[in-house]
Amino acid sequence: MSALRKSQEYSSFRSTVSRKKITVDSVRDEIWSVYDAGPRSVRCPLIFLPPVSSYSDIFYQQILYLASMGYRVIAVDYPVVWTHDDWCESFRKLLDVLQLDRVHLFGSSLGGFLAMKFAEYTSINQRVQSLVVCNGFVDTALFERSRSASAFWAMPSFLLKKWVLSHLPSAATGRSIADSIDFVVEQLESMPRNELAARLTLNCQAGYVEPQKLAPVITTLMDVFDESALSSRAKEEMYKCFPDAKRAHLKQGGNFPYLSFCAEVNVYIQIHLKEF
Repeated sequence: MSALRKSQEYSSFRSTVSRKKITVDSVRDEIWSVYDAGPRSVRCPLIFLPPVSSYSDIFYQQILYLASMGYRVIAVDYPVVWTHDDWCESFRKLLDVLQLDRVHLFGSSLGGFLAMKFAEYTSINQRVQSLVVCNGFVDTALFERSRSASAFWAMPSFLLKKWVLSHLPSAATGRSIADSIDFVVEQLESMPRNELAARLTLNCQAGYVEPQKLAPVITTLMDVFDESALSSRAKEEMYKCFPDAKRAHLKQGGNFPYLSFCAEVNVYIQIHLKEF
């Protein structure tokens, strides 16, 4: 068991914040897993969307801290869906079930891409109040897997996990980053094949963000200066597409800075939310 999973803070999270399952489409078996903490009276909460490799309890430190500061914080795990539009429609249904007209979204890697796609999907009837995109990308062509993405559903679990693990640094610099990777690897190992295949399909199938549709959405771009799975090209494309976005730079943090350097990430989130 990883050091973070054995920590008192993680144990406190699991004992105080319940995990609910919400079915938004029984015919298509679309089931979301949801952590919901903080005052229910808040009608525009911050929702966390995880990367390919992890479940939403990867944000446990943000959930505990922000809820204690009076924010309503929700973290979700995705149903098994295979296209960006299907994901966006399913997420819209989830917001309707939760009776949330508008939300702030924090997305990491794939979660950031899906957050931007949802803001684009609902641009006419705006559902996204603001965005925080951590280690994000605007075009799945970055991964050069669009042709093979349609075959992920048939691949064995060990091949899917091997591909994800190949994008994590083999030698992490610093204990906190190493601990964050250990936490994520444990979660990846427990992820069912169909869930991982669906996430990788969303991550790699052809798709891009249309930034002009996100112009009204206040956005913060969060990234790290040390080693992460995303290239400098991905960062440059993000900056080009969102020239007016706020920047939240971390000197280090790796792929999962909200785990490895949670205090800095929490401060940036609070700064982002101050104007609302």
